[in-house]
Amino acid sequence: MMSLIAAAALLVVAEGPVMVVSAPEAEYDIGYVELVTGEDRAAIKAIENCEKLPASDPARQINHAVALARVGEFDAAREKFDAAARNADRFELETTSGAWVDSKVLARRGLAMLDGGEFRGYEALAVR
Repeated sequence: MMSLIAAAALLVVAEGPVMVVSAPEAEYDIGYVELVTGEDRAAIKAIENCEKLPASDPARQINHAVALARVGEFDAAREKFDAAARNADRFELETTSGAWVDSKVLARRGLAMLDGGEFRGYEALAVR
């Protein structure tokens, strides 16, 4: 079972999408440092290589979706957000802001951001 202090993305809208993820002291790597520093492709690699959490873990799915969306892989991001929203497992996840947010709420926020095109700015920034 996943620790309640799991890494997860908190999607906040403020002049475009701002990604805040939980503290890096988690016992597994699901892309925290990479997401914070804007190294989204490295985050994808870290998340996909994580062996300590199953691919079905909601925190892992959410961080994976954020990284995918930020590099413009919107369909794949939607699949991950949707999987987290439908996941039988549900957790309160701590974010770096100290907020505890339900994993299904985070996933639905991610889907809404995709629908609103709010990740498109990150894709453009990655190209520059």
